[in-house]
Amino acid sequence: MSRLELMTPNQSQLVVEGLYKDLERRIESSPPGLCPVDVSRAFLEICHAQSCGKCVPCRVGLGQLKNLITDVLDGKANVTTLTLIRETAQSIMESADCAIGYEAANMVYKGVIGFKDDYLEHIMYHRCLSTLNQPVPCVARCPAGVDIPGYIALVREGRYEDAVRLIRKDNPFPTTCGFICEHPCEALCRRNMIDDAVNIRGLKKMAADAAGYAAPPKCGESTGKNIAVVGGGPGGLSASYYLQLMGHQVTVYEMLPKLGGMLRYGIPNYRLPKERLENDIQAILDTGIKIHCGKAVGDDISIEELKEKYDAVLIMIGASIDKKLGLEGEDAKGVISAVQFLRDAGLGIREDLSGEEVVVIGGGNVSMDAVRTSVRLGAKKASIVYRRRVADMTALLDEINGAEAEGVEIKTLMAPSRIEKDEAGNVKGIWVTPQMISEIKNGRAGVKPSGEDDILVPCQKLIVAIGQDIKYQHFEEAGVPVQRGRISVEKFGGFENVPGIFAGGDCATGPSTVISAIAAGKVIAANIDEYLGFHHEITVDVDVPDPVLENKPPCGRVNLTEREAGERIKDFEGVENCMTEKEACQEASRCLRCDHFGYGIFKGGRDTKW
Repeated sequence: MSRLELMTPNQSQLVVEGLYKDLERRIESSPPGLCPVDVSRAFLEICHAQSCGKCVPCRVGLGQLKNLITDVLDGKANVTTLTLIRETAQSIMESADCAIGYEAANMVYKGVIGFKDDYLEHIMYHRCLSTLNQPVPCVARCPAGVDIPGYIALVREGRYEDAVRLIRKDNPFPTTCGFICEHPCEALCRRNMIDDAVNIRGLKKMAADAAGYAAPPKCGESTGKNIAVVGGGPGGLSASYYLQLMGHQVTVYEMLPKLGGMLRYGIPNYRLPKERLENDIQAILDTGIKIHCGKAVGDDISIEELKEKYDAVLIMIGASIDKKLGLEGEDAKGVISAVQFLRDAGLGIREDLSGEEVVVIGGGNVSMDAVRTSVRLGAKKASIVYRRRVADMTALLDEINGAEAEGVEIKTLMAPSRIEKDEAGNVKGIWVTPQMISEIKNGRAGVKPSGEDDILVPCQKLIVAIGQDIKYQHFEEAGVPVQRGRISVEKFGGFENVPGIFAGGDCATGPSTVISAIAAGKVIAANIDEYLGFHHEITVDVDVPDPVLENKPPCGRVNLTEREAGERIKDFEGVENCMTEKEACQEASRCLRCDHFGYGIFKGGRDTKW
């Protein structure tokens, strides 16, 4: 007889592990509109099944909680039941022997507090508000509400220009977003439950590439109203586009030589070729928008002058001022902000970094843009210094992988402490303090010094990419409410005590994504239209193809390919390749058409106007 045996999973265990993976995918792609009370009950049942049953809090307590929540869903509960659920959850949290019981009860406890109104709706009125409006998941996650299933169906049929026209109903930057959108829509794609999300951004890029120039729709009849938009970035141009379509005359004031804001002067050409950006901007300007470039509001013209001259004024300036490290030696020559570094590159001022060591501080997309730009400018070595882990970086994973493929070294758990200068005042390196991971607060792991000695990371160019601020002083002096360095607006984009002035985008929310700025422009355009006494609607005359009634078997996702790393670092040409028509047709065919099957059917499938 053998004394020990190697444990191997049996068939049932293998099946259960597969079910766990399926469940994980389903949870990750959970669509909006689900009843939070019902979801809590479902999670609680899973936790109860995982319990070993040795302690009473898990074995009995979790079962009691499940019964109480079931009573709420079945209409058998009253207000005292809610108190009992909270007290029972607290008791389990305090007495459970293991993490299974504690975390299960904690989840219920947080729910009773976090969505108490949903519990009360079930208890007092025997109804669930969530099931009254279950949107299409990908459309709901898109800040601008683009009709994603609609344009994917058009791409499937090769109707690329119609796809671009449909996208423009909600987003006037289809080409730009095809290159750089962070595609939050893909996180909720129901295709995740089968295999992998549809490559929504890639299909948008395919549509824009194949369509070429697509003329904008005709503008509505002139209203005689004039609107000034301060800022020619994605938010300001989006608002201008929709206001112009409504029949208002818009004039854009941009402080830089050309329109585009951070799209032109913050995102490198290899990520967003500027001739492609021009395609979107030209289509926007073809609506009749007037522009004044090289005019800074506050220096060349005041907000008071604009208010007197125009019927409404919209402030959509970006976050164009860099944040300082606040470290000893920051005044050294060779220390520059990422905003200035990338803006210079966008203006064609490309410094030769041949033979130099470059260090970029930060872990966001801007830091990746800066370090990858320095590689293309000839840096001998390019590194990123970040105080947390790679997993904590806010940069897109594709950007991180792209930087590493181009030879960038990412130094994590290194907190900058001071900057070393030589006798001539030039930066010589940056001292960093080794960190170790610490407690998790607000869902993010903290760091603390590990106790090891500081390390000198040599460099001749130090680029700071730790965040951006807005230039708000002139607006504050003009009476525009400002709080903590941001313009403080109401949800509709206006101000209670400052009529006729609106604001939105980065200057109100802080630095955000391009698609969020576009969404802000769309929302504020509608609200300015209402303020001026109108109720124009934006629509498009594109017929979306009916769903094809065929099976949707598991199928691999078509990802965009890239140019070889060894070749692309030699220039600033675009990195990504486009799909072929055959690839695009296959990828578009993976769409489950949730606008027709499932959630979208409750509200007629799609919003054809706004």
